[in-house]
Amino acid sequence: MTALGTQAPPVVPRRARRRGTVTRRTLRALGIVLLAIPLLAAVVGPFLAPSTAAGGIPLQGPGSEHLLGTDVLGRDLLGLLLRGGTTVVTLTAAALLLAYLVAMPIGLVVAARGRIVETITIGLLDVLLALPSLLVLMVLAATGRRSVVWLVLAVAFVQLPHVVRLVRGAAAAPACVAALETMTMTGEPWWRVRIVETGRRVLPPTIVDATTRVSGVVGLLSSANFLGAGLDPLVVDWAVVVDQNMTALFLRPSVVLLPAGLLVALCAGTNLLVDDLLERRS
Repeated sequence: MTALGTQAPPVVPRRARRRGTVTRRTLRALGIVLLAIPLLAAVVGPFLAPSTAAGGIPLQGPGSEHLLGTDVLGRDLLGLLLRGGTTVVTLTAAALLLAYLVAMPIGLVVAARGRIVETITIGLLDVLLALPSLLVLMVLAATGRRSVVWLVLAVAFVQLPHVVRLVRGAAAAPACVAALETMTMTGEPWWRVRIVETGRRVLPPTIVDATTRVSGVVGLLSSANFLGAGLDPLVVDWAVVVDQNMTALFLRPSVVLLPAGLLVALCAGTNLLVDDLLERRS
């Protein structure tokens, strides 16, 4: 029996629950496989890769000398695939780490310093949010600064306002505010309450947010190569390989589709695992 005016929660059939569990496990396994392939290529690949020196026969088909053939510059395609992921993973991690190292303290200070500081900071962030990400990369390309440092700084700068707003919102959550007020009433110092304890409480949603931003950061880093603000053409990188071989898309599709597929696998695998993590937390 249920109380008057209330409804009993819907009963989910056992078969539907089982089907949902199987689907989640399948998607989790697919996410692990998709993420493991590019990560293994990025970590272990350089130690197993054949030479990627140019000078071979351009667009040569697969053979005993080149297992996957060559690209438009005569470089071994297998070597490019095994070596090109290191820069992608490293630059993605560097840009995200820099963005969060800068944004988290700003977000914590904004949440603790009162209405005036919060209003000014959020107003400035709104101006930065209005800037399209590709516009920032185009401005960087126009300056002629083509280096890893400038690329990481630009991508981290684009992520900064989003992360600050996230940290500030997590710090202002009712559960977090109640816990901090309790610590304040017990005589805990300001820095411990507003920085240490608040930082500890906002860390889980921040980590989840960082994993969801992997796809966007990879996309920006890849787009930078097409805008002229990316890596040096001599650097072996999946996005650079795609850019250099676009003219051969219909002649030898594999020289474009294989490195592009590794980029897609990196993003898709990360998204599937993040979705699975969020479902288990809910």
